[in-house]
Amino acid sequence: MLNTKMIYRIMGFLILIETAMLLSCIGVSLYYQEDDLNSFLLTTGITFITGNLLLLMGRNAEKSLSKRDGYVIVSIVWVVFTIFGMLPFYLSGYIPDITNAFFETMSGFTTTGATILDNIESLPHGLLFWRSMIQWIGGLGIVFFTIAVLPIFGIGSMQLFAAEATGPTHDKIHPRIGVTAKLLWSIYLVLTISETILLMFGGMSLFDAVCHSFTTTATGGFSTKQASIAYYNSAYIEYVISIFMILSGLNFTLYFFMIKGKVRKFFSDAEMKWFLYSIGLCTLFITVKLIQNSPMGMEEAFRKALFQVASLHTTTGFATADYMTWEPILWSILAFTMVVGGCAGSTSGGLKDIRLVVLAKIIRNEFKHLIHPNAVLPIRVNKQVISPSVKNSVLAFTFLYILVLVVGQLIMMLLGVGFIESFGTVVSSMGGVGPGLGTCGPAYSWNHLPDAAKWLLSFLMLAGRLEIFTILLIFTPGFWKKN
Repeated sequence: MLNTKMIYRIMGFLILIETAMLLSCIGVSLYYQEDDLNSFLLTTGITFITGNLLLLMGRNAEKSLSKRDGYVIVSIVWVVFTIFGMLPFYLSGYIPDITNAFFETMSGFTTTGATILDNIESLPHGLLFWRSMIQWIGGLGIVFFTIAVLPIFGIGSMQLFAAEATGPTHDKIHPRIGVTAKLLWSIYLVLTISETILLMFGGMSLFDAVCHSFTTTATGGFSTKQASIAYYNSAYIEYVISIFMILSGLNFTLYFFMIKGKVRKFFSDAEMKWFLYSIGLCTLFITVKLIQNSPMGMEEAFRKALFQVASLHTTTGFATADYMTWEPILWSILAFTMVVGGCAGSTSGGLKDIRLVVLAKIIRNEFKHLIHPNAVLPIRVNKQVISPSVKNSVLAFTFLYILVLVVGQLIMMLLGVGFIESFGTVVSSMGGVGPGLGTCGPAYSWNHLPDAAKWLLSFLMLAGRLEIFTILLIFTPGFWKKN
């Protein structure tokens, strides 16, 4: 049975965290004296009351969490945060439609970055700051906050970590998961502050620098400008953001190893090398094609190629060019980067490069088995043998990921969305990318999509963010059986 009282208690605590986030936006609204203040005050009151009610309902809870409890908390919290998080947009009247408000907020918390807004600059500063902050909080994961403070409740946090963390394997940087969460959040904060300072050197205002740093380190892609990063027309800003998108797409545990002086472990990581090689090769190919078929010079072609590849490969979603005006073959290259995503243990979405590393080794071994049927060929990643359970998990996840993509695209087409747009939006939502293809590309919002399509894509954003199994598991009958 579920430990409902402890679930209430943890959910109440998380909602109070969202209340604290909203308070910072009230400060921004007061500073700029804009008309979104009342919506934030009302939302803050609602979340504060709800959070405290849930804490009261969770009094005298048994201090334990099962795997089932962990999956329920992780699945529900993203929906609950989205419901409360959409209220400032909806109550202020800037997004007066519930479907659009929910979609925009879910896109934020899952760090997808797809938007229904056609005039982002018309939003007051408080709402722009809120859009960026929800991506930053969603980047490493809402539940990581809880993991860091669960000792307050006197319970362990491994069940939540297992349901929240991305990727097939998890390197432990500390025996205690709570300490691990705090260390990862510290690295996350350092990256955010560093980028903010560098962007201000490039001429961004403090407000824009903070907002873009939030959404870069979260690999989210929400911008304070309708034209995204292209608005600034600055090579310096494009290079800074490109670098930090790549840094945010790496496994954060590698930074800890670097800090501890384990430099060799950092540079020898198989997934990181696969990720960087992929970015390098895709950037090189696109650069050459742009030089051949556009009036761009070498530096500009390289910069545009690097930025778009880094943006889509890390599933950030910023844009400095409309890649739908490029050759169709380049769409295929960029679609590949959207599907693959970044590294496990990063803020990126997608399949994750570690799974491709494992899949490539499985395929290689199958060829070897054709020649040497009796050979024992273990799969090694970073000199460690991958267990059969991890191998099976990678194969199952990859199959399920592709299956959900296909089914999602078919449903989108049944709803009247075109083939290219259906493929682009489903891949983008599942991978947490942001821009799609066709009329849902980087130059367009997704506002024109049918409401049913927006609800479907919102679900796919959540499923992709939670690595599919976590969210689908709670819909299986066996999950709710007492035994």
